[in-house]
Amino acid sequence: MDGKENLYLCMGSACHQLGVYEVLPKIQQLISTYNLEDKVELKGSFCLETCSAGIVMKFKDKFFVNINANNVEQKFKQEILPCIQ
Repeated sequence: MDGKENLYLCMGSACHQLGVYEVLPKIQQLISTYNLEDKVELKGSFCLETCSAGIVMKFKDKFFVNINANNVEQKFKQEILPCIQ
């Protein structure tokens, strides 16, 4: 086992409509910037069933909602990064 945890990014149709493909490269860059390649593996996920909460990510049992291309870096630093580290 490599010890990585999965970080899921919803790629369902609602998130697709909300711009998940603009968020994806930013998340990939943030993982690289914070040298998290050995800790997390970014995976696309079908619907995470929180469609009314905007683009969503999941790490372990925690959901991160209302992510968009404009706030993804702030959300990553404030909410997601502390859960990973």
